[in-house]
Amino acid sequence: MTPTDAGHAVDAVAPTALDHILWGVFPYVVLAVLVGGLVWRYRYDKFGWTTRSSQLYESRLLRIASPMFHFGLLVVIIGHVAGLLIPKSWTEAMGVTEDMYHFMALSLGTVAGVCTLGGIVLLIWRRRTNGPVFSATTVNDKVMYLVLVMAILAGLATTLLSAGADLTGGHGHDYRETVSVWFRSIWILRPDVAAMAASTFAFKLHVMVGLTLFMLFPFTRLVHAFSAPVQYPFRPYVVYRTRDQHPNRSERVVRRGWEG
Repeated sequence: MTPTDAGHAVDAVAPTALDHILWGVFPYVVLAVLVGGLVWRYRYDKFGWTTRSSQLYESRLLRIASPMFHFGLLVVIIGHVAGLLIPKSWTEAMGVTEDMYHFMALSLGTVAGVCTLGGIVLLIWRRRTNGPVFSATTVNDKVMYLVLVMAILAGLATTLLSAGADLTGGHGHDYRETVSVWFRSIWILRPDVAAMAASTFAFKLHVMVGLTLFMLFPFTRLVHAFSAPVQYPFRPYVVYRTRDQHPNRSERVVRRGWEG
C-alpha cells in the first residue's frame, strides 16, 4: 500500500516505463507547448487571437448552444479546480464527509457534463448544417471539436462509472487519492507517477485527452479563453461629429435639388 497526502492509502502499482513517460514527462511537454505556443501566438498572430465568431451567419441556435456550453464548462472548471487542488484532508477537516463530497461531485458533475455535452453537440450541429458557418470551419476547428468532445465524454464516463458503483453497493474510484495527488506533485517538480499509475483506465484516458486538449489550446480558437478585457476601461473615447452645419437648430433645413 502507498500512503497519500490525505492520510489514506491506495493499492501500490509498480510504474512501468510507459507510466513514467505519460505521467512524468508528458505533462511538462504539454506545459512547454502551452506556454510557448501562447507566447508565439501573441507575438506573431495577434489578429488571429479571436474566436472567429460566426454569429453574423447564424444567431438563433447560437443563442441557445453557446450559453449552455459555457455554463457547463464553467461548473466543470470549478469542480476540477476544487477536486484537484484541494487535498482530501482539507475537506475532511472542514467537516465535509466522503459521502457529502461524493454526492456533490456526482450531482454537479452530471449536470455540468450534460450541459457541456449538449451545448457542444448543438454547436457542432449548427456548424455542420449551416452552409456559411460550415464554410468558415477549418481543419483546425474539426480537430479541436473532436478532442473537446472526447474530453467531455471521458469526463462523463468517469462520473457515470462512479455513480454506477454507488448504485450497486460498491464504491467508485477515489481520484483524490490518485489523480489529485499526481496533479499537485507536478507543480513541485516531483511527479508522483505511482499515484497516477494506481488510477483506473477511465481516469487515465480522461487525463490524457485533457492534456492533449491543453497542448492544442494555443493553436485553435480556444485561445480566447486566455483573454481578458484589461484595457477596456482605459480605451479612448470614440468621437462622433455631426455633418449638420446648424446643429443647434431644432429643425433641419432641407434644400430641394433645384434650389442649389
